[in-house]
Amino acid sequence: MAQKRSSFSGKMGFILAAAGSAVGLGNIWRFPYLAAEYGGGIFLLTYIVLAFTLGFALLCTEIAIGRKTGKSVIDAYKTLDKRFSFLGWLGATVPIIILPYYSVIGGWVIKYFTHYVSGNGSDTAKIIEIDGAKNSFFDLFITDAYEPLLWFAIFLGLTAIIVLFGVEKGIEKVSKVMMPLLVLLTMGIATYVLFMDGAIEGLVYYVKPDFAKFSFTTVLAAMGQLFYSMSIAMGIMVTYGSYMKKDINLASSARSIAVFDFGIAFLAGLMVIPAVFAGGDSTQLSKGAGLMFATLPKVFEKMPGGHIIGALFFLLVFFAAITSSISLMETIVSIFIDKKGWSRKTSCFVVLAISLVLGALSALGYGTLSFISIKSIGFYFLEMFDFITNSVMMPIIAFITCLFVGYILKPKFIIKEMNIGGKFTGEKFYVVMIKYIAPVCILAILVFSVLEGIGIVKV
Repeated sequence: MAQKRSSFSGKMGFILAAAGSAVGLGNIWRFPYLAAEYGGGIFLLTYIVLAFTLGFALLCTEIAIGRKTGKSVIDAYKTLDKRFSFLGWLGATVPIIILPYYSVIGGWVIKYFTHYVSGNGSDTAKIIEIDGAKNSFFDLFITDAYEPLLWFAIFLGLTAIIVLFGVEKGIEKVSKVMMPLLVLLTMGIATYVLFMDGAIEGLVYYVKPDFAKFSFTTVLAAMGQLFYSMSIAMGIMVTYGSYMKKDINLASSARSIAVFDFGIAFLAGLMVIPAVFAGGDSTQLSKGAGLMFATLPKVFEKMPGGHIIGALFFLLVFFAAITSSISLMETIVSIFIDKKGWSRKTSCFVVLAISLVLGALSALGYGTLSFISIKSIGFYFLEMFDFITNSVMMPIIAFITCLFVGYILKPKFIIKEMNIGGKFTGEKFYVVMIKYIAPVCILAILVFSVLEGIGIVKV
């Protein structure tokens, strides 16, 4: 006998849960460093345009597919057209790969948060000399023999507990608490930072568009961030769409998710960029984990009340990280429930076990297992998994989805679903976007991301 499909209680529950998925580490650390690297205000303007055109169209597509079929990502595409069932399998593979390494970074966040709340935040800003070599706290931590594995397991365990409680009692309830807190914390820290000496220079750079800095690479960087940030092409929005009630306005909900996603990213930039300018060295807006785990602790150390700000900052990063990890795990769990007929409890434990094994590679990849990391091509395990999913698989999935919806399924199929629960007024815009503009943009992302990843070009 088929199990009754879970559902969100209403529009707000769906929006907060889906926004929680979209709002993650990509908003807090990746968006600020990209904005800094690609021209500040002009990158911000480019991202706004893309988020509410390309991003909105792709969000609507995946949510509509999920709600129309009422199934998890594998069965959703199979139901629509058996020839495209492979697309569901590809979509299901992405969260299976992402969840473990994403939880490793989540573990790093908890580690830093505990340091700040225990009064040891200064340690995270120290440079420690060992055998004549200078090492940051972050470098010593991620290369430790076992500690990264412990914090990874704690973060993943917390995620599993929330998912175990189900859609309405677990995911929705947590999202309704964490998302408003995330917004309040981000606004509070951003406001505090803007009153620091030197912060206004960073604010102007961040919000004032300089059209002389606009380039093709600015557009590509913004499009890449769009995929990374909005949970597109990884089965999540299809899964959450399958939990969405028919009387909810789909287009309005997708627009709200885009607003949430951009809003948090914008506020994160208001926190980070002016703070680094105020710290006296804007060159420290480095790419990757170094910004959040090595640079910002030094900035907090120079701030009045920096230890409190540091604790609040890593708390909000934790909220962002765990709401996204919940959606990743729920996507995988829903597949086991649908395909195997297993209970939620059994499915959660199986996903937890798989993720612990795969995540151990990333958790120990910089230390104990560094001798088998793929350093010859510039990747450790975590970086390799990130490149495979974000630079290769997700653009491929999105590109094929556009072709499938645009030329096989036809846009009218999606538009019909979007008109349920409220009139969709952007039908012509959607058709042009999904058939012509989105495929070209996504193909450009795929080509240049791969070329950048293997070191041929710098995007």
